[in-house]
Amino acid sequence: MKPIQRNILLNPGPATTTDTVKYAQVVPDICPREKEFQEVMDGIRADLVKIVNGGDDYTSVLFGGSGTSGMEATLASVVAYDSQVLLLINGAYGQRMLQITETYDIPTVVYNVEWGTAIDWSEVDAMCANNPDIGYIAMVHHETTTGILNPLGPFLEIARKYDLVTMVDTISSYAGIPIDLQGTPVDFLMSTSNKCIQGMAGLAFIICRNEVLKQLKDVPGRTVYLDLYKQYEYFERTGQMRFTPPVQVVYALRQAIDEYLDEGIQNRWERYSTSYQVLTQGLEEMGFRFLLGGDVEHSRILMTIYEPDDPNYDFTELHDRLYERGFTIYPGKVSDKETFRLSVLGAIDQNDIREFLRNLREVLREMNIEVKYTRF
Repeated sequence: MKPIQRNILLNPGPATTTDTVKYAQVVPDICPREKEFQEVMDGIRADLVKIVNGGDDYTSVLFGGSGTSGMEATLASVVAYDSQVLLLINGAYGQRMLQITETYDIPTVVYNVEWGTAIDWSEVDAMCANNPDIGYIAMVHHETTTGILNPLGPFLEIARKYDLVTMVDTISSYAGIPIDLQGTPVDFLMSTSNKCIQGMAGLAFIICRNEVLKQLKDVPGRTVYLDLYKQYEYFERTGQMRFTPPVQVVYALRQAIDEYLDEGIQNRWERYSTSYQVLTQGLEEMGFRFLLGGDVEHSRILMTIYEPDDPNYDFTELHDRLYERGFTIYPGKVSDKETFRLSVLGAIDQNDIREFLRNLREVLREMNIEVKYTRF
């Protein structure tokens, strides 16, 4: 197997992948209606549930598309026409949920706080207590806008208290941050093939609690392609997607899952955490400062970094110089703050991070940038 040029992607997905995942896409052409391919899909569906310890209580449903397609499929399919969904928003991807519910005219209640700010669960509790029409609640687990982690524990406590159906975007945390559905039984868990599971972009999936999913059988669909129950029912009846799947991406995901199972969730989490610690320490030594403080829970997968106050600093030039050296950095997403973002997800480790830090120091010297701040 000829090695493929290895780029270190420090953006929040798609992630750096192994050569074995890349080469898994090089397979004989096959019609996705063949039994052989159905067996591959069946194994993937079972293992996606296994990764989050769903047991027999859960199943998984896949769609061809990005993570946003899984988010849209869930919100558009799950929320009843005579109820309301409460969205907890503290970043751009929570805001994307709102875009979806507004597009489908889904009755929505919004809890919205400054991006990067922790959710005040007492305020969420009060909103639910004062609005009996809320039947659903949704949030982003790891909000890659900033790197904040929104905890599942208090989210589920409120859901149980008010008997709410729960939907959680784990697009950038699934298979990276340990999730145990037996301990934190979310009803619908959304994710994608190209982030912490370390596959290729092109598949979204939803881990669904069987009991709640089956209640959607008689709910009129709002969408054709992204109808969650119809996709599930077709999988169960035929072993196939209703519409043409991204065949090669499926094989890559099969390989990525195998590599995940070999590594194990604890080892993967420790690898990510170690890379995050090395990156944090290296940036601090250079003088960089971070958006998130110690009063919020950090994902330990992504960080948002303030740009230095230096007339020579230019993000595009910094990006381009690092890109030429094989490293990809990512712009910030908090509109009123000058930041950039770095992630440690993917098939990288602390040695890659140390090499990145060495190259970053060299590029800063080349650009004559002094990492200093006058606005703090």
